[in-house]
Amino acid sequence: MGVTPAALRFPYGRVVLPRTRLAYIHLRNLLSDAKRDRAGRISGYVAVSLLDELVIFYLLRGEVANATVRGSGGAQPIAIARALEKIPQEPEYGEVCFHEADEQQLACMFATHAGAPEPWPDALAAQDPASLFPFLMSTTFDGMLEIVANENVNYLLFRNGSVARTFLTSGSHGTVVDRVAKLFSREGRLGELKVTRWTLPPPLPIQAPPALVHAYRELSAALVERLVLEGRDDAPTVAEHARRNLIGAHPVLAGFSISGTPAHDPVTDAPALTSGVAAWIRELLWNGLDHERTPPETLFRELTWERRHLFQSAGLFDQMPWKVV
Repeated sequence: MGVTPAALRFPYGRVVLPRTRLAYIHLRNLLSDAKRDRAGRISGYVAVSLLDELVIFYLLRGEVANATVRGSGGAQPIAIARALEKIPQEPEYGEVCFHEADEQQLACMFATHAGAPEPWPDALAAQDPASLFPFLMSTTFDGMLEIVANENVNYLLFRNGSVARTFLTSGSHGTVVDRVAKLFSREGRLGELKVTRWTLPPPLPIQAPPALVHAYRELSAALVERLVLEGRDDAPTVAEHARRNLIGAHPVLAGFSISGTPAHDPVTDAPALTSGVAAWIRELLWNGLDHERTPPETLFRELTWERRHLFQSAGLFDQMPWKVV
């Protein structure tokens, strides 16, 4: 029987919170404390094991940068807000841990949850080190191996076919060669060894903060409301039509809705989010407003003034033809 996603264990540099029953921990407070406490502004991961899923929050210097979910059907990135919603308010089951980890390891973990691995040649027995490592050397492999032994997940980074760095769940005793060799040993292993390969992972991508997504949603709703007050009764229809037309160029707009239908937060970074929202706002202000009655720059400045510092830092004003601050 295979290991369930919730049972997986990942390497770490230091234990901040040992594996604990989820009922004893307030997850949102834990993540907030990591941000506020200067001594706690570390890079690492918070792994939440539910009955049939594993939710991982990736932290960079105390800030939640991204999230993934891993279930029986596979793994994928997930919006941070959506990941938080998966955690029961009053959990009766599940466990949570908070571990410090190298940023390159976080990139490895995220990459294996965000896309498909590269296939092995049909004739290669990837679980046999006598076949695997000569193959990697002969092909001067640049990339990463994920090795899952029992519930333990390990990562090997290769340069020109040789191991350049490792992130292993085993203790630090012994040489790297000995520790890697133990991963392939059948002694103490209950299930089949799983070895997959990936290209070298880029740095961990940073999602747009949920607060920015929320601010853009409120801004778009306020803009439509003002257009209605300005005499455009069809403003909701115009806004929805513009949004749909722009989704091809700005997929992040799929995470917005004017009709009142709930939409999941887009899984994207702040620049892509801002670019999509800016294009949508420009379209609405140019085509949905009576410019002689209300100049678009006046309305835009009024609607954004209260959160001008947030929007300015996100780059929204840089993508507009009007001066706000």
